[in-house]
Amino acid sequence: MLKNDPKKDPLFNYARYSSLAFQMLLIIFLGIWLGRKLDLWLALRFPIFTLLFSFLSVATAIYIAIKDFTNSNHQ
Repeated sequence: MLKNDPKKDPLFNYARYSSLAFQMLLIIFLGIWLGRKLDLWLALRFPIFTLLFSFLSVATAIYIAIKDFTNSNHQ
């Protein structure tokens, strides 16, 4: 293992992927929370905004993860 290359350090990879996982969880949680609040505020019988925002937040989280993986491979 080279001392000058922090990307080869297992602790660096663990921290990087852990932060990505927490970022994805936060995006998904905020999407579901916002959809739920909007459904309750509008007093809708069917939770359309919860479903819509949950799918959008999962897609956004996956997009950010893929973007991070592809950018890290090019460096």
